[in-house]
Amino acid sequence: MRSFEYSAPGSLREALEVMEQHAPDFKLLAGGTDLLVDLKHSLNGPTLVMDLGGVAELKGIEETPSGLRIGAMVTHTEIQQSPLIAKHAPAMIAAAATIGAVQTRNMGTIGGNLVTCVPSLDSGPVLVALDAQVTVAGVDGRRVLAITEFFVGPRQTALAPDELLVDILIPTPMLGRATAFRKFGLRKGQALALVNAAASIAVNDGRIIEARIALGAVAPTVIRATDGERVITGKSTDDVGALREAAAVAVTEARPIDDFRASAAYRRELIAVGTFRVLEEALALATSS
Repeated sequence: MRSFEYSAPGSLREALEVMEQHAPDFKLLAGGTDLLVDLKHSLNGPTLVMDLGGVAELKGIEETPSGLRIGAMVTHTEIQQSPLIAKHAPAMIAAAATIGAVQTRNMGTIGGNLVTCVPSLDSGPVLVALDAQVTVAGVDGRRVLAITEFFVGPRQTALAPDELLVDILIPTPMLGRATAFRKFGLRKGQALALVNAAASIAVNDGRIIEARIALGAVAPTVIRATDGERVITGKSTDDVGALREAAAVAVTEARPIDDFRASAAYRRELIAVGTFRVLEEALALATSS
């Protein structure tokens, strides 16, 4: 591991100024669950590591006129324990519970998870299913992106070298939306997803009026299965066959690969099963409320 300078800014403005001075040869320390491993095994690490733990603007979970704001430095444990998350987006709690061990959830942050941007990240599908937005900031100002625009490729986001992720917003119309999440791994705990899936559904007068299907670990980034969504939009809430058809169509939208953990063929089976299950669960929630 190469030696580096350490910075601990006390505000977002200070952090952005330090980033501008050192870009691109720096790393941001949030929970450190990924970064510290990378630093330990890297021979060409950054010249500066900046600890974001003292930046209050990156913390907190709050209901705003625009929706539910979740700071990038909020930990997975804070998500699990938040009454606001439980009220407005409980599927996020189900997703957070699948991330690593207790120690990882205590330290790891939702912002760090998103910025790492691995295809199998567990916080992504629920946020995609809830039409989440992200705010990123640089010294020249802020910009807001749909979370699907934030994900660019494996370990690649839309962040510029001198930008950082500030917060995540679940828009007001999606608060309380019936949403479900499922993860398939090689074991029950502390496993990378072979496939993860989330779905949100809104119903009215016995029909599905809006649906979102999101899939992880099946393409270079988390994706929305928009063709599958169209299959069930407008269908009767009693039409179980439509859910199975939507799941089958979602399989065709994914691009799973063969690797040492599973074959592409097995992943396609998991996509079909997982998509049907999250649609079934979300629909049950929507029709029972």
